[in-house]
Amino acid sequence: MPSRNDVEQALRTIIDPDLGRDIVSLGFVKDIDIQGERVRVTIELTTPACPVKERFRQQASEAIGSLDGVERVDITMTSRVQADSRVKSSIPGIAHIVAVASGKGGVGKSTTAVNLAVAMAMTGARVGLLDADIYGPSIPRMMRLADMKPKVHDKTIEPLENYGVKTMSIGYMIREDQAMIWRGPMVSGAVMQLLNDVAWGELDYLFIDLPPGTGDIHLTLAQRVPMSGAVIVTTPQDIALIDARKAAAMFDKVHVPTLGIVENMSMFVCPHCGKTSHIFAEGGAKRLSDEIAAPLLAQIPLDIDIRTHADEGTPITIARPDSRQAECYRELAGEVARRLSTLQARKIDIPVMEERPAGSP
Repeated sequence: MPSRNDVEQALRTIIDPDLGRDIVSLGFVKDIDIQGERVRVTIELTTPACPVKERFRQQASEAIGSLDGVERVDITMTSRVQADSRVKSSIPGIAHIVAVASGKGGVGKSTTAVNLAVAMAMTGARVGLLDADIYGPSIPRMMRLADMKPKVHDKTIEPLENYGVKTMSIGYMIREDQAMIWRGPMVSGAVMQLLNDVAWGELDYLFIDLPPGTGDIHLTLAQRVPMSGAVIVTTPQDIALIDARKAAAMFDKVHVPTLGIVENMSMFVCPHCGKTSHIFAEGGAKRLSDEIAAPLLAQIPLDIDIRTHADEGTPITIARPDSRQAECYRELAGEVARRLSTLQARKIDIPVMEERPAGSP
């Protein structure tokens, strides 16, 4: 029968690719139970969306299974998101706040934010989504909540939930055809209310879908709300990259780290012949990624199903979870979670390996 030390030594062969240390010294191994020829191990990761979770499970099973006297191995994978202390102290119960920005309208930022939030929730994470676009709120329709009204208890608003994501938007308070003709200070105040006066509860990740540009709302949030990071959405053509570059520069000035770049409408794959066409140019987001030293997190194709399901209020991650398009968003969720975990590790002086390309193990 193997000893606890034997099992720990076997698990020390498993190295976290980002932190560069074994999972035992990192404290990921939470429980080892040895009963004769059967070994049970619990491994706790820093996010349920860990891209290498299944790889860790397989490696742990193989490492322990190779020990003399072991006939059966049971690996339980759990997670506990390490909260950003600045965020937690500002808004209790929320571990990370992530801005989703573009600098330019029409690049699919809201579609990206919705599918990112839903994909993250599908991993088991507790997720919220705040629609900060007061002039053009789109989250209610995209989340199939357009006809719903939130309840208010003691001046606290209850978020509306669908697909496992808690949401809040000014669109829940007004008619869909009603224009918000407000000046900057009123808009910024409304966004802060939607953030602070909502009963979000316990969340691992709160995504904020920002409006286009770099105006009052962006500066108010950046200055008054500690954010763990920002995701920049762009399309490959130069005109979109100009504004995406400005968005990244704004976050840099207010000391919000850019988690990475999402290239939306990256390419079009003809459903009839399978030919790939780069309608909006090619490689633009990679050039921006290299220029600002932020990873290219994902390349999302230009696809009619993404658009139609968004209009219908059923994100592609829900409507067609087995599709390649949905897989792109799941990979994006994993990369965002990974980046947040490595940033948090830097704060507690855990060494971090150099950045890897999106999609690499």
